[in-house]
Amino acid sequence: MTESLLTENEAITMAERRCSDAMRLGRDAVDLRRVKCDPDYWYPVAWSRELKRGKTIGTRFAGQPIALVRPQEGSVFALEDRCAHRQVPLSKGRVEGEAVQCCYHGWAYGRSGRCIDVPYLGKGKLPNGVRTYPCREVDGLIFVFPGDPDKAETVPFPRLGSVADPAYKTRRFGEHVNCHYSFMHENLMDMNHQFMHSKQMGKMKPRYLGGENEPRMVEARYSFARVGGKQPWGEALIFGERRDASAKHAHRDVMTIRTVYPYQTLHIRTGDEPPVMDLWIVYVPQDEDHLTCRVFGLLSIRRPKLKGALDLAWPLLVGFTNRIFAEDREIVELEQNAWRELGGDRNQEVFPVINSLRDLLRRAGIQPASPSE
Repeated sequence: MTESLLTENEAITMAERRCSDAMRLGRDAVDLRRVKCDPDYWYPVAWSRELKRGKTIGTRFAGQPIALVRPQEGSVFALEDRCAHRQVPLSKGRVEGEAVQCCYHGWAYGRSGRCIDVPYLGKGKLPNGVRTYPCREVDGLIFVFPGDPDKAETVPFPRLGSVADPAYKTRRFGEHVNCHYSFMHENLMDMNHQFMHSKQMGKMKPRYLGGENEPRMVEARYSFARVGGKQPWGEALIFGERRDASAKHAHRDVMTIRTVYPYQTLHIRTGDEPPVMDLWIVYVPQDEDHLTCRVFGLLSIRRPKLKGALDLAWPLLVGFTNRIFAEDREIVELEQNAWRELGGDRNQEVFPVINSLRDLLRRAGIQPASPSE
């Protein structure tokens, strides 16, 4: 019997059998790609360098338009990016003192979100203001708390890797990626995909060393052996030495990857030495359905003993990491396209740590009211 001749219910049952989550969790398992990020965390929405003094810019979290405002004096603040009057973006306005004025009629809003001036009204007739977001600027990133503002002071702020450690040089990177954030978590956690990077890195054989699985954290540890090709210069810069495919270089280093919801980290160390590489990264949903995200990554490389060597070679490392990220970006966007074309998740996942990760993201995120929603 061909699938074209099946009844509708039989076709649905066969489709569910193609998805390992349905087999593990039952036919009512929620499609992970329909699970939204929990907004009750601190999320970066812009780089500090993007927002000049006395200016405002527009950004987003999961479809929510947010205006970031940097006064001439004082700290950055964040408001709903819509004037209460005609819903024109406040990010198109101008900053005056400690307020931002809408470009249309000049309505002004302070950091509390309250409307503090309408040029053609008396002070006693001012209308309601706009939503304000808790906002912090740390280590070159501007964070907002898009969820319940009453929780902002009690939710721990993330530790941003080694960005503040002078023993490291940090690259700040990230782009918009057209995929659900879960694809990015899976991509980084599953080092078996080094097969895809063989052109950039040579042939690498990963060895899974185990990990941890906790309510809000999943960890995976790996070591690697080169089985073909030459070590790229970018990798040599990270380790501070040239390495070949000989046994003495195999499985020397341990790569530890963690998703501590909603953030991800990766670090590489040899023995008890400090990490040679320390990555902190997060994928911030942009649209209301969470099917696009903006990446914010802090990649810290430990400085070698030879002063200035890393600074001189930095362009090589930037080029190397750009090529790796481009390959990852292309593949996760292809995964997202397949999800759209198939009308849902049909993944056959066989790696236990990724199933644990998927369960974490499903458990910690905001699930739809029904599996098909």
